Amino acid sequence: MAILPPLLSSQKNTRTVGRGVQSTFVILFTLLMLSGISARLVYLQILEGKNHRIRAESNRVRIIPKQPERGNIFDRNGKLLASTRYPRSVYLWPMAHENPSWSIVGPRLSKILDIPQEEIEKILKQSTVNPSSLIRIARNLNEAQVTALREYESELPGVEINTEAVRYYTHGRELAHILGYTRELTAEQLEEKKTEGYRLGDVTGQMGVEKAYEKVLRGEWGGQQIEVDGSGRPLRVLGTKQAKSGNDLRLTIDLNIQIAAEKALGNRNGAIVAIDPKNGAVLAMVSHPTFDPNIFSKQKLSQKDWETVQGSRHPLVNRAISAFPPASTFKIVTTTAALESGKFSPDTVLQTYGSLTIGGTRFGEWNHMGFGPLGFVGAMQWSSDTFFYQIAKRVGGPTLIEWTRKYGFGRKTGFDFTTEEAKGLVPDDNWKRKAWKIPWSVGDTVNMSIGQGALQTTPLQVAVMFAVPANSGYLVQPHLLKDNEEAKSWRESLNLKPITIKILRDGLRKVITEGTGKVLNVPSLPPIAGKSGTAEAWRGRVKENHAWFGAYAPADKPEILVVAFAEHSGGGGGSVAAPMILEIMQKHFSRK
Repeated sequence: MAILPPLLSSQKNTRTVGRGVQSTFVILFTLLMLSGISARLVYLQILEGKNHRIRAESNRVRIIPKQPERGNIFDRNGKLLASTRYPRSVYLWPMAHENPSWSIVGPRLSKILDIPQEEIEKILKQSTVNPSSLIRIARNLNEAQVTALREYESELPGVEINTEAVRYYTHGRELAHILGYTRELTAEQLEEKKTEGYRLGDVTGQMGVEKAYEKVLRGEWGGQQIEVDGSGRPLRVLGTKQAKSGNDLRLTIDLNIQIAAEKALGNRNGAIVAIDPKNGAVLAMVSHPTFDPNIFSKQKLSQKDWETVQGSRHPLVNRAISAFPPASTFKIVTTTAALESGKFSPDTVLQTYGSLTIGGTRFGEWNHMGFGPLGFVGAMQWSSDTFFYQIAKRVGGPTLIEWTRKYGFGRKTGFDFTTEEAKGLVPDDNWKRKAWKIPWSVGDTVNMSIGQGALQTTPLQVAVMFAVPANSGYLVQPHLLKDNEEAKSWRESLNLKPITIKILRDGLRKVITEGTGKVLNVPSLPPIAGKSGTAEAWRGRVKENHAWFGAYAPADKPEILVVAFAEHSGGGGGSVAAPMILEIMQKHFSRK
């Protein structure tokens, strides 16, 4: 048996140091790597899984949105006022401007649509909020544009032509301030409304009924989910959701009265409001100058379009709910304050004059002569200023201001257009000290008694005032939605004395039969009651007064109340505004 040399036998087991440490290190390193991989998988599949699925789906699935139709709008008799038409529009897939073909598509599309290429790219860049939906680039395509797009179809990959629902106003200018208009959301509006489900290219009500009832009229989006291949070609429809149309609205507006009021106002700046005095239902509301709301359905307004809605005449302003001095129509409030305060009896008679000096200031009579001795009915009939100066002096500012506010002045009426309606101004001592740094004076009270001074009211508020004597003492809330509620749901009693109501009604009737409104004393019409007003107003250095007239009929059981206001008409209420009311009354009662 051979014996190995000692050196060889000792070399076999010389490397033993560190073996245990190496094994532990390898195991720990392996476990650490596995933990890292597992953590990454958890992060990718669980924490970020939803985002990755969405990204994958956006590459495989495309959404073709279907815009909802807005609800239709009808007048009280079911006549169509606003509906939908279906023009053709151009759509692009998002990120189209980053495709290699954009160098050809962009210029060609820009030329056909007459839209700068930079503007198209700006719209596409905004689409990153919803990268799997088609983006509308232009709407209301004409036949020439459609033909050109189809002719160059091979050079325009990803460009699609679809029809969409666009608002259409059947009577255009005649109902512009009532219906308002819709307009595509600006970038700022979109940012504000994202949380409400609005998206790029959405339209929304910007004024009038369209704005006030946006949530009712809007509807819900629908669309199709389309599976596409790697080249973006559609393979199959994965699902369809029908767009849900908005709800229809039926307004209190009477189209016949509205058209008659529009015609009666003519080319004058001003407003006409007609209401049912029993419950405040608005039968007509016209404001001039007006505009065509259909122009806002265009993708882009031309310079000519902008000129029709801008300028010194402010056609977008609804003068029916804007504030002006009410002039002598306000003598309804002054009479009420006098009789309800108990400081004057119903049979009071006062001498009238060519002028009166009160508080060191001379206040003139409108005819510069006076009318002799008058009672309340006669003072209303002739609209005597000096009679009401004496009333106001004795009643006092606080009582007159109190009744002014009871009649609803100085606050919004509760009308549907809450963001557009002016509340007007009822001045008082606090207001004057703040605005003019001086206290209220008897002269301010005297001025206010005939609807002048700092007092500001809207034609709609003046209509509410006239409704009080017309309906025997109730303050109504004007409203636009037709319903079957009883009149009491829209009004509250001012708790006036019966004699106060009688004197107001007798005085307003006398205005028509023997006073400043005899133009309305027409045998072919039922008895009318009303009141004129002429407010001093200046345009620059030229005096151009505002003309007012308010009237209701039949005088004993009113069914219609109309207020006409002509801004800077230069004439009086009886000569300028009353003939407008005559036209409307004739139209209304001729149908009956």
